[in-house]
Amino acid sequence: MAKAFSQGFWNTIAGLILRNRLFIIIAIIAITAALATQWQYMRFSYTEANLLPDDHPVNQEYNAFLDVFGEEGNLIVMGVDGNELLQPERLRIWNEFMAEVQEKPMIELAVGLHNLQRLRKDKEAQRFVPEPLITGDSLDIEKLKNDLFYKLPFYDGLVYAKRDSSIRAALYVRKELVNTGERRDFILEYFTDRVDQLEEDMGMKVHVSGMPYIRTLNSQNIVDEIGLFVGGALLVTGLIFLFFFRSWRATLITLATVLIGVMWTFGFLGLLNYEITVLTALIPPLIIVIGVPNCIFLINKYQQEYKKHGNQALALQRVITKVGNATLMTNMTTASGFATFILTESSLLKEFGVVASISIIAIFILSLLIIPVIYSWMHVPNARHLRHLSKRWIDGFVNWLENMVRNHKIAIYIVSTILLALSIAGISFIRISGSLIEDMPQKTEFFKDIRWFEEKFDGIMPVEIMVDTKRPEGVIKPATLKRINRLEDEIRDTEELSNPLSVVGLVKYAKQTYYNGNPKYYQLPTSQERNFILPYLDGAENAQEFTSAYIDSTGQFARITTFMKDMPTERMENIEADLRKTIDKEFPADRYDVSITGKSLVFQKGTNYLVNNLLLSLGLAIVLISLFMAWMFRSFKMILVSLIPNILPLLVTAGLMGYLGVPLKPSTILVFSIAFGIAVDDTIHFLAKYRQELIANNWKIKKSVYAALRETGVSMFYTSIVLFFGFLVFTISSFGGTVALGALVSATLLFAMLANLLLLPCLLLSFEDSFSNEKTIKEGDFKIIPEKDV
Repeated sequence: MAKAFSQGFWNTIAGLILRNRLFIIIAIIAITAALATQWQYMRFSYTEANLLPDDHPVNQEYNAFLDVFGEEGNLIVMGVDGNELLQPERLRIWNEFMAEVQEKPMIELAVGLHNLQRLRKDKEAQRFVPEPLITGDSLDIEKLKNDLFYKLPFYDGLVYAKRDSSIRAALYVRKELVNTGERRDFILEYFTDRVDQLEEDMGMKVHVSGMPYIRTLNSQNIVDEIGLFVGGALLVTGLIFLFFFRSWRATLITLATVLIGVMWTFGFLGLLNYEITVLTALIPPLIIVIGVPNCIFLINKYQQEYKKHGNQALALQRVITKVGNATLMTNMTTASGFATFILTESSLLKEFGVVASISIIAIFILSLLIIPVIYSWMHVPNARHLRHLSKRWIDGFVNWLENMVRNHKIAIYIVSTILLALSIAGISFIRISGSLIEDMPQKTEFFKDIRWFEEKFDGIMPVEIMVDTKRPEGVIKPATLKRINRLEDEIRDTEELSNPLSVVGLVKYAKQTYYNGNPKYYQLPTSQERNFILPYLDGAENAQEFTSAYIDSTGQFARITTFMKDMPTERMENIEADLRKTIDKEFPADRYDVSITGKSLVFQKGTNYLVNNLLLSLGLAIVLISLFMAWMFRSFKMILVSLIPNILPLLVTAGLMGYLGVPLKPSTILVFSIAFGIAVDDTIHFLAKYRQELIANNWKIKKSVYAALRETGVSMFYTSIVLFFGFLVFTISSFGGTVALGALVSATLLFAMLANLLLLPCLLLSFEDSFSNEKTIKEGDFKIIPEKDV
């Protein structure tokens, strides 16, 4: 392997590139065109990301529930102020709208005032007969309010909220269509516009929520932001590049290179048939931000070489042989940081890791091929193009770095130690967030509507409890109904959960109806009453339609549905623990199997799983990059010296998260592996130049350290500034998690630059005597190509 990176190998690569320039450009165009044909296979995610492995027990419980009752997140809810709605003209418009929507193929069932049924006891037929609450054109509004809010407790929490007279309608999306593109088309191309028209016709605010609606608008925001991120990254990195190099042609060549890289990334997504999620949507702008530094190193080295000797061919050859060697290592380490996600058991992270790592290697290859080839066809750099190499402020910055390293090592160590201590203290304040909506764009109307439903109806995120009685018709046994009722009492006593919906409510409503609709009889029937009431319920019209949502066809499984407010993960875990205690007490394990599930609960469990995998992926990244360092220098001490400046910024960022209250969640978890994989690039560039200077200066460490600092300081500063502002582009997102990701990675990379330019040289100088005696450093497998040998 050592020979693969030897001088001869890279000289051969340089020769192949420069002798086959036209073929290379044609090949890149052909590959780009081929990958562009795969764009049509890109898929957008129509549901929340499943963060857990398929065989995880939580996923298995959730899938078992879906097998019995089908998709649980198929409810769209519409809410209004009841006092405003319950006026004849507005109610007419509202009911007409509901009748119209109910006829759409997407909607399986609509439940609202327009078709609200109440049961009436038919003594002669001995059955319950459903009849509409609203009949005829003339309405007695006060009677309607009294009937709705005071005589129908079964619908409390489903159709109305008694405490402040809010009204809502429930639209059940067909389960077979809820996670398809047809749902997206229905909501974006019909439903949202129709709701806007409804608001205008009624002259009042209509709140819309429910998981299908939230998923659709949230996914559309992700799609919209891909273009925003790509455009923002191109603009910011392009402007910074232009400011540093003062060359339009260098800027355009760089932007063209990274744009091709973005096109390839989209092609990889289509080729692999991966969904565009909140994570994979970040990869195209990431490729821009990571690709531009590659171009900076290559173009900066080309201009430095040409300024030295004025030979374009030799300058291009040295760019490929010298910078290509080190840049390959840096891109490999960056790709490794992302590739560690492949080793997790989460399909979401695996897909992100696969596409990101492949795209990073692809942008390296594109940079190494396109820039030398294009520059070989262009005029040689003139004085204006080279002027940035001798800017006074850059010289001043490098002089400051050298002065700090020469004269203030103790101060650097003290500051680093203080930062480490403060960071460790801050880490203790970090909390974990498994909120399903916390990362959603909080300024959007649909997010404000989520909060409205939390206030009025105690949430819209479903939590499902499935009771397996282990025997057919076991649900309707009196003992089972009483056990379910006691569990529902626990749910009602929990402030963050809504009024539960289950077969118990139907049975209570049946007793109320038997006693002529008197609401004080809304309770479970006694054993004696049950003998009188059940025949009425069995003979009721559409009885199966009433019960199918809460009991399976065999009568063995019961479903309790409640809705939860957004809450801290710790609170949700406490609520689950309390429910488990009640379940264990009320449902003997030998007679019942009871599971608590639902998409929001699965997401919260998935977040905890990701946090545990964070240590694994970050640990793997550190081990992998340590192996690269060992291969370069074959020195354990050098591995430690190189890792310290890269681990310290991660600890500083973690401390900042604790102090600023930024939780660990799916978006912010990525910060550490991404930042570490990128930050170590500066270390490799510095150490590669340091090894080169050691060879040139007969292993004089001080002289080599200062020489490496002066030459790499400029490029490391340029690339770090590009990376800092490039990741800062993510802060324009409307998603809180993406904003946090951008800000945290930017801060980490800024700390990493300073650590690599100040702390790393100090450590090398402090261990001077130790390193000077280690032959392994001199004989490392990483072959640095000296100036004179090119």
